[in-house]
Amino acid sequence: MECISVFDMLKIGVGPSSSHTLGPWRAAERWINELKDSKKFDCVEKIAIDLYGSLSLTGKGHATDYAIMLGLLGCDPETIPTENIAEYITTIKTSKTLNFNGENVLEFDPEEAITFHRKFLPFHSNGMTFTAIINGEKSKSTFYSIGGGFVVKEERTNHKKNFEIKCSFPYPIEKGTELLKFCSDLNKSISEVVFENEKSIRSEAEINNELKRVWDTMLECMYTGCHTEGSLPGGLNVRRRAFDMHKSLKGSVAYSNPVEWLYSIRNTEVKFRQILKWVSCFALSVNEVNASLGRVVTAPTNGSAGVIPAVLMYYLVIENHDGDFEDIKRFLLVAGEIGSIFKKGATISAAMGGCQAEIGVSSAMAAGALCELSGGSPEQVLVAAEIAMEHHLGLTCDPIGGLVQIPCIERNAMGAIKAINACELALDTDPKNVKVPLDKVINTMWETAKDMNTKYKETSEGGLAISVNMADC
Repeated sequence: MECISVFDMLKIGVGPSSSHTLGPWRAAERWINELKDSKKFDCVEKIAIDLYGSLSLTGKGHATDYAIMLGLLGCDPETIPTENIAEYITTIKTSKTLNFNGENVLEFDPEEAITFHRKFLPFHSNGMTFTAIINGEKSKSTFYSIGGGFVVKEERTNHKKNFEIKCSFPYPIEKGTELLKFCSDLNKSISEVVFENEKSIRSEAEINNELKRVWDTMLECMYTGCHTEGSLPGGLNVRRRAFDMHKSLKGSVAYSNPVEWLYSIRNTEVKFRQILKWVSCFALSVNEVNASLGRVVTAPTNGSAGVIPAVLMYYLVIENHDGDFEDIKRFLLVAGEIGSIFKKGATISAAMGGCQAEIGVSSAMAAGALCELSGGSPEQVLVAAEIAMEHHLGLTCDPIGGLVQIPCIERNAMGAIKAINACELALDTDPKNVKVPLDKVINTMWETAKDMNTKYKETSEGGLAISVNMADC
């Protein structure tokens, strides 16, 4: 059975896309490790990369070429100073060299070394092949970015089994029904069951520290987005809206860092209509940072990274002013588990399932997590997740210009609002009366994904992507 950790679903990385940026970045790192393991790295004379399918069609807008170059440099997406990215890329382009893993300076002209192919490889729509010239011979390795920063090799035969087993959980879960049975048998909440699984692979202290690091990254991201003015890069000239929204909402309260900022909002009297604006502001802020190659947490993807922090922030500053790390911990554990069930039963890749696989899944994750914090039973938690996804079914992925900006950024705000509404509906629902269980909606989502036209799956060949001319933006 698949063992997907919460930290597989909530990864710290750099925007704008988990499948098109973080995945290729990690693939470059894995290729370097392959070369080192096979004792070939020191003999590499030249390198080249071929991008296929969705990685090619929207690669430029998603900074896929940048991500691969940064991975080849040996930079880590979790720790790289994001303000230095432009400098690193400029150095490669102007010098036409690349310091391979920081150890071997090679001739490297990105215009020639990175090739974008429109054709799709049969295994997955996000394919990439790395080639090294060693003693005059070509050594190739093909990887696939399957969403959420997950990267797999070509040998796998079923995309829904493309995972790396890292453990054997004491409570293996593949479906919602199995999760509910463990909750019933153990008399535990969902977060408690998930915590027990996580403890089988790392200590409690490590879990807590990592969850805190995830939340700190989310909070920092929201803070940065709310305090950064101007327009987003990429050519669409999209003006950042979180800055203006935040400015009109925050009042005159003073603060100097993200934690003080959180508490200042808690102490601000929020009128009913402002709640929607605050939640939207939190979501927009994250995805504006994501769109500008900032650091975010995939939740479960970069393109949907704003939903979960926005809903968690809503709980902390609107619903429960006494909320603390234990609440944050429970929220993230539940969200991560719901996301993993979707990944096992369907997909979290927009290139495979459209935006229902990103915003829909993130909304379901947030709805279920908020429901547990709001006193919902395990059954109601899954009802909340089901409601959120049910009303995202069929959502296409049609980014204008291949950029994670329009309609992606606004969709995070909508996904967050839907998650809160789904939670409220679930709390007033008797699970015995539910007609569509979570497992059914996950299966329906996957069937919908398979039926969806390819042009609506992150190719920028349909929908808004062709209805709106970039030159008119």
